[in-house]
Amino acid sequence: MKRWNRWQDYVAVIAGLYAALATLWTTQQASSMVMMIGVGVLLIIAGVWNLMGTVQPVAEWILLLLGALLFISPWIAGYTVHTGATWTSWIAGAIALIVGVLALQPSMHKGTSHHHGGATAH
Repeated sequence: MKRWNRWQDYVAVIAGLYAALATLWTTQQASSMVMMIGVGVLLIIAGVWNLMGTVQPVAEWILLLLGALLFISPWIAGYTVHTGATWTSWIAGAIALIVGVLALQPSMHKGTSHHHGGATAH
C-alpha cells in the first residue's frame, strides 16, 4: 500500500485527537487528563507513523493496543464517575480498536503475498 492513503490510520489519528482535545470540554480529574491526553497523543503519533511508512503488522498492533488501553482507561485510572470523560474514552478507544483490526488484516497479508524467485513454497 502507498503512503498517506490508508483511511484506517486517518481515523485513528482523529480518534486520538478527539480524545486529547475532549479534556477541554468534559469534566476531568488528574488521572483522566493524563490518560486521555497521553493515549490520545500516542494514537496520533502511531497513526501518523503508519501513514508515513510502509504497511507493517507491528504498527497496526500498536494501534490496537492503544485503542484497548484508551477503552479500559476509565477503569484503570478510576474516572468512571466522570461520564463525559468515560464515554469519550470508550468511544474513541473502540474506534481506534476497530480500525486497528480492519488495518491489521491487509498488513499481515502484504508480507505473505510476495513470491521470492517466482516459486511457491510446498
